[in-house]
Amino acid sequence: MNEIINSTEARKNWSEVIDTVVRKRPVFIKRNRDVMTFLSLDQLDILLDSFRLTITVLNEEDGTYTGVIEELDLLSNADTVEGLIENLAFELADYSEEYMGNFDMYYHSTNRKAHFPYIYRVIAHEGELDKIKSMFNIKAEEKIHA
Repeated sequence: MNEIINSTEARKNWSEVIDTVVRKRPVFIKRNRDVMTFLSLDQLDILLDSFRLTITVLNEEDGTYTGVIEELDLLSNADTVEGLIENLAFELADYSEEYMGNFDMYYHSTNRKAHFPYIYRVIAHEGELDKIKSMFNIKAEEKIHA
């Protein structure tokens, strides 16, 4: 198979295209002047592996913990750091669903376009909370002073 195949060729040899993507390499498909890529989940994981999220954890005066996902401006609060991480994973999953459900709006918003690789990584592993949590880099806790 060539590096870029036309859509008619891809349609005629659909099984071969899928086998190539799953067992060998990504495939580029061209229709008129539009080009798209077709890749496996494993290939996508490698491609998006460097898109990690920084969580800043703040120890509140009331003993709870507030966490902010810096790259996405998502936040949550919980009684424990473990609970906070769990909450943030759920928040991220919900935001990812919303982003994809309103993709045209979010992707074309200047302040949210850069969220796309993180969102796509989450959507690729929908329902796999441990995979979502593996995206997190936790910053050292900071104490909030009044």
